[in-house]
Amino acid sequence: MPLYEHVFITRQDISGAQAEGMIEQFGAVITENGGTVIGHEYWGLRPMAYKINKNRKGHYAMMRLDAPSAAVLEMERQQRLNDNVMRTVSFRVDAHEDGPSQMMQGKNARDERRNNRPADRGPREERAEKPQETTTTAPTDKVAGPAGDKKEENA
Repeated sequence: MPLYEHVFITRQDISGAQAEGMIEQFGAVITENGGTVIGHEYWGLRPMAYKINKNRKGHYAMMRLDAPSAAVLEMERQQRLNDNVMRTVSFRVDAHEDGPSQMMQGKNARDERRNNRPADRGPREERAEKPQETTTTAPTDKVAGPAGDKKEENA
C-alpha cells in the first residue's frame, strides 16, 4: 500500500486533549477502510502565518499512514465536514523517516537547552559604583550656510 504523511490544523478554540482525540478519530477512519496508522505526532498550538477563519493560531497534528488512496480520501472528506478542522494536506512519500519529524526535533532541542541550564546561577555580582561620563549635545537652532553664515533652520 502507498505511504502518506498527513498534516491537519484544527481551531484554537478546542483543547489539546480534543485535538489529540481528533487524531484518534481520523486514525479510526483509516483503519476501518483497510489502512494502518504507523505513527502520529501532536505539534501543539502554534501561530499561523495568516488568519484562517478568523483564527491566528491552530493545533497542528501529523499522521504517518500506510493506507489505500480511498481510505485517505475518505478521511479528508470527513475532515472537510468537520467544523473544527481548518486545513489539511496529504503527501505521498516513498518511505517514512525514522524518528520524530523536523518539527518535533526542533521542539526537543529547545527543551534540552532549557533543561541544561543551571537551576541556580548563584548571586549576582555586585557592580562597583562607577561614575558614568555622559556627553550630551544640545540641538542647535541654527545651521551654518555655505559661506559660513548662520541662518535659521526651516522646520
